[in-house]
Parts: sequence; structure tokens; C-alpha cells
Amino acid sequence: MERAGVAAPTVPSFLRLRRAWETGVVSETVFGRLLGGFVLLVVVASALRLGHGPAAQTFLLVFTSIVIEALPFILVGALASAAIAVFLPERALDSLARLPLALQIPGAALSGVAFPVCECGSVPVARRLIARGVHPGAGIAFMLSSPVLNPIVLASTWVAYGGHARGAEMVAGRASLGLVAACAAGLAIGRRTRASDLLRARPGERAEAHDHEQGDRATAFSTHLVSDFLFMGKFIVLGAGLSALVQASVPESALSTLGGAPVMSSLALMLVAFVLSLCSEADAFIAASFTSFSSGAQLAFLVFGPIADLKLSVLYGATFRRWFLLRLLAVTVPLIVIGTLIFEAVT
Repeated sequence: MERAGVAAPTVPSFLRLRRAWETGVVSETVFGRLLGGFVLLVVVASALRLGHGPAAQTFLLVFTSIVIEALPFILVGALASAAIAVFLPERALDSLARLPLALQIPGAALSGVAFPVCECGSVPVARRLIARGVHPGAGIAFMLSSPVLNPIVLASTWVAYGGHARGAEMVAGRASLGLVAACAAGLAIGRRTRASDLLRARPGERAEAHDHEQGDRATAFSTHLVSDFLFMGKFIVLGAGLSALVQASVPESALSTLGGAPVMSSLALMLVAFVLSLCSEADAFIAASFTSFSSGAQLAFLVFGPIADLKLSVLYGATFRRWFLLRLLAVTVPLIVIGTLIFEAVT
């Protein structure tokens, strides 16, 4: 209660907007209105032939392609997340949680083979698993490995590189280095981290978990599905906008001069992967087009892209604590660079 005569402190408008965007129930309504307004703006601009310059066309093309590409996988991830929350018994994961961490992390990483979605869909599933008692390190390993190890991604990589021995080399390099990076990140980040220290709180999550125990499971499933899809979807839209803005303003030739240096070429294509924010099921065709870069640099592009990019950075910020992305980059970037140098030496 406020004391008489003492005014409540004024909260800055940008903090109110941030809280509403990240946690408020109203944020889903605001998100829908913003998205509808953006679509209407695009339609009106197209009808009036406004913004037909190269930069504007690049922005719209990249933005719509990322959103259209990512949202179906967000839906698949939300379906799996809702199923885990509603239908998986509380004690179902107890046996996994009792395993030594040295077995949990690689086991969780290898289980990504059975989850054929890109990185956008693995984030809500990993969050739900960690919230339900899976060790944070195992959840992180699963989240980072599933976009690389699933059969659709590996098959598309083999096809993009022409099949045969060349395609097999890139598939083996991507799968092995992706698995090592996922396990290393899971071990380094989650070894001494509790779920409450890693995950951002979601208002109403505990209430929803209690309600579905006593109410209709179909209703609870629908509630979780809509909540997860809208929560993740709004950050995908924001990340797609950031990626499109960068791609529309940075010339394509800016990094082409770095193709000859082994380490710098890998770092350059990792930066490109971060900006492009491609789906892991289609990024191999883009990587194969960088013919001025070595195979090791192309491998760095393929492994790093599903781990971190602009749209994932926003999604990570909404799902995990602020320090997560920095630690993830500190672990994976040097490991991927070293791995690509070894790959070039043996192939």
C-alpha cells in the first residue's frame, strides 16, 4: 500500500513497453495488432508502389521469407511443448534425471536425431523439458543438436554438396562437429546451473500447470499451444525484422575479401550465418554457393547457424537469462573454428 501523500514512482515508458512485450498477457494482443498493422502497411505500400527501391525490396523479401520459413516449425515445437506439459507424467523424466551428467548430455544430444525440426522449434521443447526436470545441460544439448542431427537436415546437406564422397564428407563434418559443440555447450553452461537460474519466468505458467491436472486436458493442451506459439512467434517476427534490416543495409561484398584466410574465413561465414538467420533445413544450399570460401569455412557456416543467429538471439533472450547467449558464443565459436581447421586438415 502507498503511504498518504507519497506519490508512486514513475516507471519509464520504455520499461513498461518491455515488460508488456516480454511477460504481459496483453502482449499477445499487442503482437497480433502490430503484425496485422505491418501486413496492412505492406499491402498499402505495394498498392501505392511505395518503397520499390532495392533496399526496401530486400528488407521485405528477407523478412517475409524468414517468418514464413520459421513459423511452421515454431508451431511444431509448440505442439511438442504442449504435449510434454499436459500428457507427460511428472515422474516420467525421473529416471533420466538420475543418470550421471556425463550420460545425460550426450544422450540428449543424440536424441535430436528423432526431432525433425529446425532451431526455431527446438527452443520451446527444450525449455519445457528443462522446466519439467531435465538437467539444464541436457536440455541445452538437445536444443542445439536437433537442428543439425535430424535426418532432413543431413539429407539436404548431402544433396546440396552433390552427393557422393563430397556430400558424405560435409554430412559427417556437420554432424560430428555439431554434436561436439552441442555437448560442450550443454556441459559448460548447464553443469552448475539450476533451471530457475537459466529460464526466464513466464507469468501464469505455474497456474496453467496446476489447472491441467484437474481440468480438461484438451483445453489445457490448447491453452499451452496458443501460449507457446504466440510467445515464441512474436520474437521470431522481431528477429526476422532485425535480420532483414541488416541484410538490406550491408553490401554482399563486404566479407568476400576474407575468403582466403583460414581462421578469418570461418569467422566471416559464421558472421554471415548469424545475420542471414536461415533455417537449418535449407542453409546447406546457401553454404555451397560460397565458392570463394574453403570447405572448412562453409562447415563453420553450417554448424554455427543453427546455434546462434539474429532471430535466435531474440528468442534466446525471451527464453533464457541475459547471460546465456554470451556464454554460448564463448564456448561454441572457438570450438567451431578449431573443428573447421581439423576438418580441412583431414579432408
